[in-house]
Amino acid sequence: MTKSVLWGCGLFFLGNAVVMWVAPHQWFEAVPGVAATGGYNDHFIRDVAIAFAVSGMALIAGAKAGNREVALFGAGFPVLHAVFHVWIWAVHRGYAADIVALVNLIGIQAPAWAALWAAASFGREEAVA
Repeated sequence: MTKSVLWGCGLFFLGNAVVMWVAPHQWFEAVPGVAATGGYNDHFIRDVAIAFAVSGMALIAGAKAGNREVALFGAGFPVLHAVFHVWIWAVHRGYAADIVALVNLIGIQAPAWAALWAAASFGREEAVA
C-alpha cells in the first residue's frame, strides 16, 4: 500500500508542478487563497513548481527503486510547505473554516502527510509480513 501512496502523491505533486509551470497565471487565479497571499509573481510560482517536481520525482523514484531514503527526501518539501500553511492558518487566518482551509486540507495537508507516512513506512510492511 505504501508504494501506491508514494506513486499517487508523486503524480499529484508532478501534476501540480506541470500546471504551475505551464499556466502559472491560471494556477494563481484558480486556487482559492493564493491571490490573497500577495501579487502575482511568475518567477516565484515557477520556482515552487520546480520544488514540487523534484518532490514528485523523488517519491516516484523511491517507490520504483524500493529506496526509503529517496522517498523521505521526496516528502521533505511538501511536509515543510504543509507546516508553513498550518502556521499561516493559525496565526494569520485565525483558524478560519472556509474554502481556503478546505483546499489547504485536501491539496496541501493530506498529500504531504500521506507522502511522509508512506515514505517513513516504506519497506517496513514487507519486513513485518
